[in-house]
Amino acid sequence: MGDFNVALVIVAAVVSVLVLLVSVYLLVNYQHPDDANQAYFPKLVVVLGLTVAVLAILMLPADVANRQACRKAIYNGACNLTLPMKTLWLVAYIVDAVLVFLVIPFAMFYYEGDQDKSVGKRLRTALMWVVASAVVCGLVLGILYGLVGKVDFTVRHLSSTVQTFPNSFSGFSSGQPCFSQLPRVCAASTAPANSQTTWTMRATFPEYVVALTTIVGSVLFTIFGGVGIACLPLGLIFSFIRRPKAVITRSQYIKEATELGKKARELKKAAEALHQEERSGNKGRKWRKNVKALEKELLLLEDDMKALEEMYPQGEQAEATWAFTVLGYIGKLIFGVVGLIVSIAWVAHIVIYLLIDPPLSSFLNEVFIKLDGVWGLLGTAAFAFFCFYLLIAVIAGEMMLGLKLVFITIHPMKWGGTLMNSFLFNVGLILLCSISVIQFCATAFAYYAQATAAQEIFGHTLQSLRGIKYLYKYNVFQYGFVALAILTLFYYAIFVSPFHQVLSQ
Repeated sequence: MGDFNVALVIVAAVVSVLVLLVSVYLLVNYQHPDDANQAYFPKLVVVLGLTVAVLAILMLPADVANRQACRKAIYNGACNLTLPMKTLWLVAYIVDAVLVFLVIPFAMFYYEGDQDKSVGKRLRTALMWVVASAVVCGLVLGILYGLVGKVDFTVRHLSSTVQTFPNSFSGFSSGQPCFSQLPRVCAASTAPANSQTTWTMRATFPEYVVALTTIVGSVLFTIFGGVGIACLPLGLIFSFIRRPKAVITRSQYIKEATELGKKARELKKAAEALHQEERSGNKGRKWRKNVKALEKELLLLEDDMKALEEMYPQGEQAEATWAFTVLGYIGKLIFGVVGLIVSIAWVAHIVIYLLIDPPLSSFLNEVFIKLDGVWGLLGTAAFAFFCFYLLIAVIAGEMMLGLKLVFITIHPMKWGGTLMNSFLFNVGLILLCSISVIQFCATAFAYYAQATAAQEIFGHTLQSLRGIKYLYKYNVFQYGFVALAILTLFYYAIFVSPFHQVLSQ
């Protein structure tokens, strides 16, 4: 079958089914009991969104494997590619954009609508909000595409006359690289610096939608990902350091539980006061700020209650519960150390390969290539793991900033306790940032992912779009990512580390 790889098609089909099953599994186990046997449309959106986001990440390794069919071809067009990756990329990201800007907002408006209203009224309200958002987004996209939706490629103009093909090549040398030394015959070899020019063409509308969506996602990815790549492993490690060392006594448990009960009653009074203000129609900026602050306090109270239950396990299986608690903290330490190694490798790779010009080394690119030499899919698996790690870091960063900053709404993901609006918010964040993660990985691992369809979209078209290209030309997102990672490291060292707790005492 020539270059066509049947095994790649089979693997792609099997992985797609597995991703769908894993998405359903996560939904079933993370959903809140109050959402059981209801909210089917938001659940369908969550499963679809998770599946699209994960498959989008896996498409880049698949793109690399797809290009392996061309490794013996003289040029890229001289082979029969197994999968139409460029078309698949555009379809995946158009679906991604539709889910993020239309479907997920509709599902959230519907889910958070007034439960006293009928289903029809809730649907109309959600539809009105989404249509208004779609009109605004459509106008912005249309105006921008009409005004600046062009690609400016920097090219070098080369030309020469046509010469008869020589019978012998013995006369060629470094001093005589061409057929003849007549004027313009050697233009391609001796082109002056002023032959460089700009070639302008209009980008396709799907590519422009992907580009603008990537910009929005890149801003969020830079903020949340930069913070998360540091706080994710450090949070796990410090959680192990601050773990309960032994089971507390019953009197200590009663004392701590009494304090938590007192705090819970205070929060209940605050919630009732806010509910009374809502009924009276006083829902201004101050009210919304107080609601967000209350939500954070409730989340911290739940964490304190969970910590107290860990320190004083009850029931017939108390000893077994304590053993599992200890094992859980050991697991956090292991994952924290592994995550710290991955985070350091990521930051080092960005600095070595992207920020320093010319790059000091291809670093992780070489690692992946060597792993592929050990076993065909080992490098691909490592490559996919590094991309997924960035997505997990985004969620960790959003959670941390949500706890520290009042203007960011927090949407925690809890096993068996995640409401659909939090599910939808985090899925939307994952979808939006997955585009940027792919672009970031395609740039960071350009040597490993060379000549792929992703490189064509993200490495050439996106980085040459008028008005946008300067963000990539000067590595704005990469510098922001590294800067926030370093600031988060200092924050943990100064305010969260055990050394700070000793000084504060």
